[in-house]
Amino acid sequence: MSKRIEIKNLDIYYDKFKAVEDVNMVIEPKSVTAFIGPSGCGKSTVLRTLNRMHEVIPKAWVDGEVLLDGDDLYGQGVDPVNVRRQVGMVFQRPNPFPTMSIKENVLAGVRLNNRRISNKDAAELVEKSLRGANLWNEVKDRLDAPGGGLSGGQQQRLCIARAIAVKPDVLLMDEPCSALDPISTLAIEDLIHELKTEYTIVIVTHNMQQATRVSDRTGFFNIAGTGKPGKLIEFDDTRNIFENPQNKQTQDYVTGRFG
Repeated sequence: MSKRIEIKNLDIYYDKFKAVEDVNMVIEPKSVTAFIGPSGCGKSTVLRTLNRMHEVIPKAWVDGEVLLDGDDLYGQGVDPVNVRRQVGMVFQRPNPFPTMSIKENVLAGVRLNNRRISNKDAAELVEKSLRGANLWNEVKDRLDAPGGGLSGGQQQRLCIARAIAVKPDVLLMDEPCSALDPISTLAIEDLIHELKTEYTIVIVTHNMQQATRVSDRTGFFNIAGTGKPGKLIEFDDTRNIFENPQNKQTQDYVTGRFG
């Protein structure tokens, strides 16, 4: 289920502007990889190229390769919708469909993919996904209540349940805790630990303590100045990035000298 991602010579553009330059990295299956770095350095942009969300923006394009277990996600004839089925995404702000019930929110992606599903299978999938997102016990008695009625932390876990219901291989998370309180943040971090037994997870975070708590490997991105492309400066085991970085820019960032 969980898959390896290989990024080769990746340049990312918005029309003629090169936003990110020459990213090379291997993201191992069943691991958590964190992207850190100052605002505007391209970490969320790189994340969005991993499920072809980047090209949803008009005139956005990429050059290079993103391989999922050896298959180029940008190869000829590859359907971006199919890519997004394999590579799920959880956004910064929880975005459940507010008028849909909790149950229908979980099934939304499955129905979007035109998968016919019996009531029995749907009920099982809803329970399994909500259990997977550590939300089942809190909502099992009100599955028909609107998803928008949950607390912020519960809504984010509902979005994770929705993402895993389509059975992806990879889960991308773009600052999934930035809008949440500390207790909800802890719940999401615990959940990330559990989910990595089944998924390859990539998370963008501004919270360096969070990166040290949840990730196995960390990529540090930086930017030389306005109008310059973001670059991957260093990519290593998380402990090395924070305790023994090889690059002075990384060291300055993780010790709080800038950023």
